[in-house]
Amino acid sequence: MESYNRIYQGSTRGENKSNNLLVQGSILAAASIIVRIIGVVYRIPLTYLIGDEGMGYYSYAFNIYNIALILSSYSLPLAVSKLIAARDTKKQYKNSYLVFLCALGFAVAAGTAFALILYFGADFFAAVISKQPAVAIPLRVLAPTILVFAIMGVLRGFFQGKKTMLPTSISQIIEQVVNAVVSVVAAYYLMHSHSASENIAAYGAAGGTLGTLIGAMASLIFLAFIFSLYKPIVDKQLRKDKNTSEESVSDIVKVFGFTVLPVILSQTVYNISSVIDGSVFSHVLAGKGLADTGRSALWGIYSNKYNILVNVPISIASAMAVAIVPSIVSSREEGLHLLVKEKIHDSIKFNMLIAIPSAFGIGVLASPLLQLLFGDASTLPAAMLSIGSVAIVFYALSTLTNAVLQGINKMHLPVIHSVIALVLHIIVLYVLLQFFNLGAYALVVGNVVFALIVSVLNWISVAKLINYKQEIKKTFLIPAGCSVFMAGVAYLVYWLVFNVTKSNALSTLLAVMLAMVVYAVLLLLFKVVTETELIKMPLGRTLARIAVKLHLL
Repeated sequence: MESYNRIYQGSTRGENKSNNLLVQGSILAAASIIVRIIGVVYRIPLTYLIGDEGMGYYSYAFNIYNIALILSSYSLPLAVSKLIAARDTKKQYKNSYLVFLCALGFAVAAGTAFALILYFGADFFAAVISKQPAVAIPLRVLAPTILVFAIMGVLRGFFQGKKTMLPTSISQIIEQVVNAVVSVVAAYYLMHSHSASENIAAYGAAGGTLGTLIGAMASLIFLAFIFSLYKPIVDKQLRKDKNTSEESVSDIVKVFGFTVLPVILSQTVYNISSVIDGSVFSHVLAGKGLADTGRSALWGIYSNKYNILVNVPISIASAMAVAIVPSIVSSREEGLHLLVKEKIHDSIKFNMLIAIPSAFGIGVLASPLLQLLFGDASTLPAAMLSIGSVAIVFYALSTLTNAVLQGINKMHLPVIHSVIALVLHIIVLYVLLQFFNLGAYALVVGNVVFALIVSVLNWISVAKLINYKQEIKKTFLIPAGCSVFMAGVAYLVYWLVFNVTKSNALSTLLAVMLAMVVYAVLLLLFKVVTETELIKMPLGRTLARIAVKLHLL
């Protein structure tokens, strides 16, 4: 039994590690935000080119592709980072490198198999899952991306296991920039060359999916280059490794399988909800007489406008989840249990400080944001966004707590919780569509219900397993109160500036910027963030000095 003093001293020595978690997570979060912003920006011309119908085909294709991706390789970055971090902590560099090689072999085999299945089965999947045969056109273009992403995922997991998020961050930005350019150009070219086809919108969607493939290839080339530069360091570590308990290939494959399978199941259930949503939505509304184009347009609004904006702040939680898994694994291997709880606390609080105001801000400025980004002043998308913005909080929390459970080797629990949420979510969605005729609103409500259930179940499990108690007042309650005031300020500023200038763009940008300043000041005035916590954050020391000079700390 370790003494309290040893754990406390280890936690004190590990303070820099706790800081590093937020820094590394923030690097990846910043990259994710940039990626999401690029994603929103390039979808503006893409939507104008191919319309809501084309974006509906684009979304259906991606939903089917995501299932194949999850089953083949989506879990690889997390699994590889977890296994490499555990071995590097013990300085077992040969075992660590063997994990990388075995994962690479798995990636090539699984990626190739699923890419072929998706390519040759595109007509079948499009007809059965989406009930829209034209979806097969963009789906075939997407198929090779599975192999590219599988190999790329192993390389990202390798660097994440080494506790550096920079290669992953840069590669994501490269991927998205190339994706944005190629998607728009290819969509324009394919629609122009197939202008006489009745499936012109589907060919436009295929241009968008071609951008995904080329972007992934560019990212893979970058990661391979960085790995070649890092390889001499790996070779040096291998030469210095005097560990006598070397693992065999069969040992690694067995451990890798036990790690990958629960993650695959969890991610499959967690992400398959979109595919099921699309299928249930399409089948129920088809039974009610709504035409293919009408269903695709509604689905395009939900997936291309609602989901895109909601997912921007959620990406911060996703980035923190990537960073926290290897970090928790390393701390547990070193026996620093207090540090594990500190990392969980810091990560959850950091995410809630962003997710809660994002939900209120997007909810109150839904229509101005949609007009600014998509030129859409219609009621339906704005109402969907206002109603469903609360999902940001629940998805941020569920994503992070999923990672915590995976980091403490309770890999099966996210699977169980997601299955429970999925079943209840499907029931709610079907009832709302079939008996209440809520149409696209049913998708939004179902989305919120799914994330809420996973969050609650994960929260209960984390609390029980490691005797963890999250501080509530400064993590949830005060930020929510500050967010309500911030949202009121944002709406008032927008209304005043718009009445004077009649410019939606200027009014929205000023409202957002002032809201961010007001929220930050309120957090400091109500002592939600201490100086110690602020210093842990990226650029924290600089921010702390500014706050002190302004008498906010």
